Amino acid sequence: MSNRRVKSLAYDDDDDGLDYDDGYDEGYDEGQGELSAEDKEQLRLGTVKVKQALGTTYQVPDADIQDALWNYYYDIGKTVTFIKNKHKPKQSLQHTPESALIRGNRSVRYQPPPSVKGFFDDCPWLQIPPHRKAEILVEPVHTVRGLLGGASKDPKMSKLAALAAKRRQKESAGPPAATKSSADAPQDEYAANLSKLSLSSDTAKDRGKKAKEQGGLPAASNEDADEAGEENEPPAELGSIEEEPVVARTQPSEFAVTFLNTPRTPYQTTTLSFNVLTGDNQAFDFKDPSPDDIVYKAQTGRTPNKAAQPKPIAKVQPKTNLTNGITSGLDNLAVSETTKLKSKNLDVLAEYKKVKHKNAANFVVIGHVDAGKSTLMGRLLFDLKAIDSRTMEKYKKEAEQIGKGSFAFAWVLDQGTEERERGVTIDIATNKFETEKTSFTILDAPGHQDFVPNMIAGASQADFAVLVLDASPGNFESGLRGQTREHALLAKSIGVRHLIVAVNKMDTVAWSQERFETVKTQTASFLKATRFDLDTTAFIPCSGLQGDNILNRTTHPAATWYTGETLVQALDAFEPVTHNLDRPLRMTIADVFRGGVQNPLSISGRIEAGSLQVGDQVLIQPSGEKAYINRLDLDNDDGEEVHEWAVAGQNVVLHLTDIDAIHIRSGDVVCSPTKSPIQNISRFTAQILAFNHLTPMTVDIHRGRLHVPGRISQLIGVLDKKTAEITKKKPKIVQPEQVVRVVVELERGVPIETGGRVVLRSGGETVAAGLVE
Repeated sequence: MSNRRVKSLAYDDDDDGLDYDDGYDEGYDEGQGELSAEDKEQLRLGTVKVKQALGTTYQVPDADIQDALWNYYYDIGKTVTFIKNKHKPKQSLQHTPESALIRGNRSVRYQPPPSVKGFFDDCPWLQIPPHRKAEILVEPVHTVRGLLGGASKDPKMSKLAALAAKRRQKESAGPPAATKSSADAPQDEYAANLSKLSLSSDTAKDRGKKAKEQGGLPAASNEDADEAGEENEPPAELGSIEEEPVVARTQPSEFAVTFLNTPRTPYQTTTLSFNVLTGDNQAFDFKDPSPDDIVYKAQTGRTPNKAAQPKPIAKVQPKTNLTNGITSGLDNLAVSETTKLKSKNLDVLAEYKKVKHKNAANFVVIGHVDAGKSTLMGRLLFDLKAIDSRTMEKYKKEAEQIGKGSFAFAWVLDQGTEERERGVTIDIATNKFETEKTSFTILDAPGHQDFVPNMIAGASQADFAVLVLDASPGNFESGLRGQTREHALLAKSIGVRHLIVAVNKMDTVAWSQERFETVKTQTASFLKATRFDLDTTAFIPCSGLQGDNILNRTTHPAATWYTGETLVQALDAFEPVTHNLDRPLRMTIADVFRGGVQNPLSISGRIEAGSLQVGDQVLIQPSGEKAYINRLDLDNDDGEEVHEWAVAGQNVVLHLTDIDAIHIRSGDVVCSPTKSPIQNISRFTAQILAFNHLTPMTVDIHRGRLHVPGRISQLIGVLDKKTAEITKKKPKIVQPEQVVRVVVELERGVPIETGGRVVLRSGGETVAAGLVE
């Protein structure tokens, strides 16, 4: 027996006076490892009790019992359970193969397991001996005949045979001959012929009974065959079946013979023949009325309408050359016939100058997350009546139901379910409104860092930007260190020159002039470093939730210090941008969708340069596929008016034909296939401004909605910001805020040309932006 008691050792000789071993090791001899007299007595008494509980079924050594008692602290119940689980009973079925054990009220004797070798030798398929069948196998009441060929036992009488039987019954009644009319004579003759075709029920029953007694299919004897041969001779008056028809049997199929192990029986069948010769041994003239026509005329008194019968199908002559036939058939096959509108070859620039247009502008709303961009724009649309009050009440009710009542104005632009649940803008949200001078398109960009590529896509379509700042303490400072700075840098790098700064949430600081001046000073210092023109930059304090200083000037008593313009006045004062109308066509695709049943493939975007008209052929890059413009809609017309042409600066929807949707994606470029089409390149040189440390590294290249993986393969040199001359050749690393010329290699060719603006990102951060040289 192993001794599991361990003496406690003090960790420090100078302890606190407590004796942790007091009373525990009393009587314990470290040198010999013996138990005390008290332990020995408890083990002895426990061993006796355990043996009594186990009985004579278990033979366990005393040492094992004492070990178990020691482990379970002399617990008799746990010790007995442990020993029963560990040790087997004294007697078992394996040791007493011939003995019987009484289990309840049943006597079970051990028997060796039966061998399955050769168990199915006497059982071929579906021929199991009766003594081997289980109770679940029940013999079918009726013999299955369909698999072995033939028809059912009692064939159903057809309507024509029933009609003939009915007429025979009338004839047997013996009506006076005088009452029969001449019109009935052909019918009686036809009924007499049908009587020879009928099968008597007695004959069918006799043959079925005979087949059942034989246990198989009825076989026709030679005598029956001879009689059938004699009776099959056609009479002189009318052809008919001379022998009573027999249910014909065919030979069992190969599958039935193999599966059912049924031997083939030389069955003899009776041939059913019908002679169509008339009484004068003349062939039947099919121009005469058929028997069916005679019966139909007798029943209805009308002649069948031959015109209603289907015309015979013309016989197709086979072609001698099968390949030529298939080729000619494919040439004539067309899924759908699309109508191509021919271009009118209009002088679009001349037509554009004839029409007086309202100024049009796109502006992107940028700023840090939760700065209130969507709420500010939703309030602006509501104040300008661009959205009706009923829709606004609906949004307020839905927002209050989920506990986000202040998000009602933001839902005007955030239409997605995920955007409303998360409370953040994910993709570019667009909307339109008009003032007396200008027609505006809002591009609400997401402020979260994860959706910066969508912000780049929106800013690439904008003429100017509205930077929204959160005036509440702490939020402005965190935004200036986060997306406020990055968005302003990206907007400037993409080409946005004009900026309006909206200091939002002024109601949270009680319209404090001091807080407004602090925000304005810090922001102006940053924008000046970003090379924005502060003389044309307007700072407007406002409240998107309350609607102050958006359309109407605020009436808050603490805001009397501000006497400047409202947000709508600042937007309306924007000078329109001149577009390149006379340059080759360039249009970046913003979205690809199905425009309707008549327009299965449509694209939307803003024309960056040039012009187009209905019927023009356009080239889609980088796929290189060509398409035709079947219809053109201006974005601010809601698709109700079809326009013939569009020019640079307008947002359009093009409905295309002769192209598959797999060749078009967002970010692709639409151009003219003949007038300076844009080329796909996989390597270019760019002059970029570094936002972070740069080395030859892997980056993602963004141009609008187009983004493709690539790498900076070479750092040519650091440039002077004013003269653009190289100050340091082939640097190993580029510091932030330095201008550098680099070589960028792409994984695939994309449509980028000289003068295009690109943004380089790596690891979820913007590292550089600049121009393609």
